[in-house]
Amino acid sequence: MQLAGAGALLHILSGCGGSGDPLPTADNLAEAIQWGRGAIGQVLQSGEASAVSVALLTSEGVIWQEAFGIADPEGQKPATVDTRFNIGSVSKVVGALAAMMLCDRGMLELDAPIVRYLPDYRMLSPEFDRITVRHLISHTSGLPGTNWRNIFAFGPIEGYARDTLEGLAHFHLKHLPGELAVYCNDGFTMVENLVAEVSGLPFAEFVQREILEPLGMRNSAYPVQPFPEGSYVHAVYKGERMPQEFVSAYATGGLASTPGDMMRLAAMFLNLGVHQGRRLVSREAILEMGTDQTKNLRINPCPEWRWGLGWDATHHPGLEAVGVKAWQKNGGTFLFSSEFFVLPDHHMALMIAGSGPAYGALRIAEGVLLRALAAVRAIPSVPPALVGIPPAVSESVDAGSVAGIYANHEAPIKVQATEAGAIDILQWGNGAWQPLAQGLTLRTDGWWWNDAVPQSSYRWQTVDDKLYLIQRTTAGYGHYRSSMPIGQRLPPREAPLPDAWQARLGTRWQLVNESPDSLARVFENDVVILGELPDLPGYLLWNNTQLLLPDSDDRARMTIQVPVNHGRDLVEIEMETADGAPQLRVGSSLFRQLAEA
Repeated sequence: MQLAGAGALLHILSGCGGSGDPLPTADNLAEAIQWGRGAIGQVLQSGEASAVSVALLTSEGVIWQEAFGIADPEGQKPATVDTRFNIGSVSKVVGALAAMMLCDRGMLELDAPIVRYLPDYRMLSPEFDRITVRHLISHTSGLPGTNWRNIFAFGPIEGYARDTLEGLAHFHLKHLPGELAVYCNDGFTMVENLVAEVSGLPFAEFVQREILEPLGMRNSAYPVQPFPEGSYVHAVYKGERMPQEFVSAYATGGLASTPGDMMRLAAMFLNLGVHQGRRLVSREAILEMGTDQTKNLRINPCPEWRWGLGWDATHHPGLEAVGVKAWQKNGGTFLFSSEFFVLPDHHMALMIAGSGPAYGALRIAEGVLLRALAAVRAIPSVPPALVGIPPAVSESVDAGSVAGIYANHEAPIKVQATEAGAIDILQWGNGAWQPLAQGLTLRTDGWWWNDAVPQSSYRWQTVDDKLYLIQRTTAGYGHYRSSMPIGQRLPPREAPLPDAWQARLGTRWQLVNESPDSLARVFENDVVILGELPDLPGYLLWNNTQLLLPDSDDRARMTIQVPVNHGRDLVEIEMETADGAPQLRVGSSLFRQLAEA
């Protein structure tokens, strides 16, 4: 462990409380810091993470900056506050900031169609020319989701952004631009192309010159080449030391940084675009990034999700539950996860990064911030965890009206009514239906609960003739609930799969144009299978995850429009012939059929 001295960014802002409130110093926030240390120690001891780094900024400067765990198991080298972590999608905040800086300079217009700047950009849906810069950085573009080709690797891979642009020519839109908001990595990858086109600099170089260097973020960089040994964390995966993880999608998730560096970025946001007396971006741009972009969406069954520009939340529900506004972004790669918070009304920010994909970064971040806010009397006290007692049972309803098969991006869901008027929810996995939630009954709050498992409850909502299954779960520190649609019901098909697709059922296909350094190759996750779900014939089941609808003998398209997260990363496949053999295409990824075993 290494503790940095307080005062790295001294007196950035005025105090956050009244004249009689304690100042947010390290001494006054000692209990919050000690709790954070304990929480991080627990995840290290459990093996959920091998290294974690954290920094907390207040109006008194960076009052806590500390690293824990092992940066490199080879030699048991400890992590320090200068050790780089991959921060994943927290990079989107930097990508959006780069776009806003170019808007300030008149080189981009936030609401201009991107075809104005990228004339060779094409898609199969004619409405692609409506997509604007704002759509890209607010997750409302309608792009399919993520170009998975070479996105994670154990070596640098060039040309990912251009490859994504070219691959989109083989896709339709999954929804009209501005119709709904669903997490979309492709949008930020397209920002890379925009920045390069209008600035004349590669995206990584533009960010280095215009953001990282002016802010003094010396430990932050994109993986355009291998980092020096000792400067970054070697993650541990299944007990093995991993090489440097390279994320090829720079704007969407490629930045490596430290929490200390990210506090410099946070301070610039808190100062509304000014760093050490120099304005880097307009006040209006910073405020627009932190403005709710979802107010005019047509499909929005969970309006508590208020996306900003680059931010996941302009009012994060965990902090809003105690009356505090927070801009928040999380990040995850194959090997790392992180959380970034900026509290604009309370002059506070926090970043936590760790080498583990699921060590509970959000719970730790919220726990520290809630204690810090309570210490300076910004909130009365740290809120207790929710009591898991479901409300009373409501009058019986026709549970069969919501039965059926629901689709999303990761696995079909089956909803069925029981004889007792209850509902069971199952998820497809390993070739069979697996229980997800059973014995749910309608309660007086309008949600369906199971007394034995009170952490999750469910409801159904129809929007634009689409029936959504919505799940609500206890989230973060445990003092609030968060809901999101997890599936859209698909209607039964009267017609069977066309003969051409029937003949392909059960076939296996292997990626043939992936880099040898790609994690898909390294971990042998490069084979997919075509199938059909027995409960919903007529749809093509892609790799036991997504239900597609053939619209010709050679193409199967996306079927759902699920907001927030479960409608992300959709595929559209087309069959081709290459060298006299069948070839399957998903954007720029190419698959060849494997011989039957």
